[in-house]
This record gives sequence, structure tokens and C-alpha cells, in this order.
Amino acid sequence: MIPALFTVGLRWSAHSLVRSSATQARQASTLLYVEHSGDGTVAPATLSAAEAAKHLPGQLEALVCGSGDAVKRAAEAAARLPGVSKVWLASDSALTHPLAETHAKLLSSLATKQKPSHVLAASTAQGRNVLPRAAALLATQPVTDVVRIVDDNTFVRPIYAGNAFATVQFKSPPAVRVVTVRPTAFPVDPTAAAAAGAPGGSGSPAPVEPVPPELLAPLSSVPAAKWESADVRSTGRPELGSAKVVVCGGRALKSAENFAMLEQLADLLGGAVGASRAAVDAGYVANDLQVGQTGKVVAPDLYIGVGISGAIQHLAGMKDSRTIVAINNDGEAPIFSVADYGLEADLFKAVPELIEAVKKVKQ
Repeated sequence: MIPALFTVGLRWSAHSLVRSSATQARQASTLLYVEHSGDGTVAPATLSAAEAAKHLPGQLEALVCGSGDAVKRAAEAAARLPGVSKVWLASDSALTHPLAETHAKLLSSLATKQKPSHVLAASTAQGRNVLPRAAALLATQPVTDVVRIVDDNTFVRPIYAGNAFATVQFKSPPAVRVVTVRPTAFPVDPTAAAAAGAPGGSGSPAPVEPVPPELLAPLSSVPAAKWESADVRSTGRPELGSAKVVVCGGRALKSAENFAMLEQLADLLGGAVGASRAAVDAGYVANDLQVGQTGKVVAPDLYIGVGISGAIQHLAGMKDSRTIVAINNDGEAPIFSVADYGLEADLFKAVPELIEAVKKVKQ
């Protein structure tokens, strides 16, 4: 179900250099852009995108880009995703780092050669970088952040910070429709998650085929941003966007040190820590923990908002959570309007009491 104050119907005319007759000539199929980690594990967001692909007609093929052993393991994992009929493996030194320019060039080149009716990816930072560039190279217009697929030509996406939803339909279907989907809108089948993390397990994998060399050759000359470094920090907690429990803090925590309370609570609950934009802007936590319209969209089984007033931009990123708990000393805070359980109290007293209560339950 998609909650909304109202729904807007729009007809979106996508511009394409390819005539509609070419669209009719090609068969329906989907090319999925796969994101993966350094150890060769398919990203949870891509699993959601694969789930969304089940709502589109035709076969599902996947493109895995990178270099070395990790990309080979990722291709093996992608080959075991339910519904995938073929995996295209692009292993090249130009693809070592996930630079949007090279990945978009390859994705558009493969789409031009294979002629899928849809190119699909998760609406993550990487997906939002790659897919619009690929759409431009394919001379079409992307539909982004889709939360529901009505049919192969009609999609639903949020507008106005999630307070309304637009039904977007291509007036003249282009040669290929480029779409990114919001991961939280397409829950992952546990079987798919297990398959993606366990290449070599049970089941018959899809064939893995190398991308034709002629598509890889031009990548070395693609103007691209320069890769400087990656700052990877492991907390041992679940990834924020896919966590079942999220404990989120706001500016009312007053300091970075006070976020230690939320980290302790999250660890007890097996969850992730998030923050409002105000807390991020204040420097309490890193910006990759931001939840909201301009941060990450989460939809956990349990969301606990601590010291968060509930600005509309933040609510857009968490209001689809199954159970929402709010702790705030302002009884008029907007977050209480979406909360299932609200506690009007001083967070510096309430959170330690909650931590102790959880400890007793776990003993």
C-alpha cells in the first residue's frame, strides 16, 4: 500500500531519437544494473530492484561491472537470483572503481546492442549517478525513485517530499525505458537474499557471459572523474537502508558524544543508527547516516526517533516504517503525527531507561 495525501496523474512524454516502430519490433526484457561490495556480495538494494523486475514483462538479464575476483563472485551471486536468465560480466581495469561515467557508458552500449525494453537499477547513490547518464546516452528520459510498477509503461513515484504520488506514463514509449526503483518499496524475498550471498549453493544458476570486447575497448578513453580514495568504516551494524531496526537521533542530542546512547540501544536491538539532517549538519554524525528526502530512505520493522521534531523532509525518508516510536519533550512535534507510539519525555532520561529495560528483557 502507498500512503499519500493525494495522487497526481501525469503523462510524461519521453524524448527519444528512436521511433516507436523500433520499440514495437523489440521484445520485452529488462537489463538490471547490479551493485556489489568488495567481497563480491550483491547489494541489498539490487535485490529489491530484482524484485521490482518481476512486475515487468519478458526475461531479466543482469550486468555486473568491476575487475578482479570480486566481480566474478558477484556475477556468480547474481546468476542465482530468482528470475535472472543471464548475467553479463564486464571485467576490465577501467571498471575497477564504480565511476558513473564508465559504468553508464557500458550500460548504454550494452542496452543499444541487446535492445531491452527496460533498464533498471536501485535508486541508491550509485544508481542515481549511473542511470540518468545512461538514459542521456540512450536519448531517453529516466523515471526515478519508482515505488510501484503499474505496467511496463506506467510507474508511480513520490513528489512533494512524499506527500503525494505521481502516476507517470510514457506518452510515446521510447526504444528503452530507464527506471530506478526505491528499494524499500519492493521487499526482498528471503530466498533471493540467501542466493545472492551464497554463490555455489543449491539451485541452477543462470549462465554468465562476458561482455563483448568491443564494448569494453572504448571505456579506457571515457572522460571520467578521478578516483582518489574510499573511506570505508565498519561498525558491525546492519546497513542503514536495509536494517530491520533503525534508531535515529536529532539535533536535540546536543553532541556527537550523546549519540553513544543510540549506538548502545541499536546494538542491543540488532539495528542501525541514523540521524536527521539537522544532526548531520551540526556535525554529530557522518552524512552517510542521514535519513530523509536528501539522505537515505528507510522502512524498517521498527523505527525509533529520538529528539527528532519530524520535518517533512525527514518524514519522507522514514514514514513507511512498519512501527514508529517517537521520543521528544515537545508534545506538538510533527513526528508524533506519524508515530504508532509516542513518549513525551526528556530523551536523556528516557533513553537510558529504555536501554536498561531492553537489557533486562534480553537477560
